[in-house]
Amino acid sequence: MASPKASSSFVQLELRGPVALVRLARPSKRNALSDAVVLALRDTFENLPDTVRAAVLDGEGPHFCAGLDLSELQERDAGAGLHHSRMWHAALERVQFGPVPVIAALHGAVVGGGLELASACHIRVADSSTFYALPEGSRGIFVGGGGSVRIPKLIGAARMADMMLTGRVYNAEDGERAGFAQYLVPEGTALDKALELAARVAQNAPLTNYALMHALPRIAEQPADQGFFTEALMAAIAQSAPEAKQRVRAFLDGKAAKVGKR
Repeated sequence: MASPKASSSFVQLELRGPVALVRLARPSKRNALSDAVVLALRDTFENLPDTVRAAVLDGEGPHFCAGLDLSELQERDAGAGLHHSRMWHAALERVQFGPVPVIAALHGAVVGGGLELASACHIRVADSSTFYALPEGSRGIFVGGGGSVRIPKLIGAARMADMMLTGRVYNAEDGERAGFAQYLVPEGTALDKALELAARVAQNAPLTNYALMHALPRIAEQPADQGFFTEALMAAIAQSAPEAKQRVRAFLDGKAAKVGKR
């Protein structure tokens, strides 16, 4: 199946020191996800500069992302539909298992494919305008961007089924309680909070961040005996890094800040 050419005009990249700000740039379409947008996201995260240590994903305008661009919805046979879904999987995998942690700045609509995209990020910051929905059930379709795998890990399979069966919409406050977001902030401040968190994340040792992105979710799905062994391997690798040794030495010498209330 031929893939549409990715267009960088749909996804903007701005570097702020070690933080990359990646922004969906289709505000007139509520940042709906066309194939071109999905491929542009894939290419952006695959080609982040080596200087980047964390990323923030934002949406231009009043909405983060209103989901699949239904104007692109095509009649496909089963094979074409399978390959199309797998293309989305590969693109969103570059967000979840890319080079750096990704913080999503959520506001307005986080709907359908937009929720699938947000669930691929590592930290989600929602402002009070945010709402979450999965309208695929009422449209006769099913999630195809990895949502059936990622979203139940955030809120549980029963809640996801309820949303798709009944059209239930979660507001920002109920969404935070359900597990969609780890942070809830006043309207208009999600991006500032996400950038603040990204700057903090960027200060971590890169290998530790890599372990949290790539090892932790896999350990969580392993049987306990395998998880303990994988953890031991990752701990040994992380602590052997020169930067880790320097950081521990600085702490022991009283040159590093101690943990306290923020």
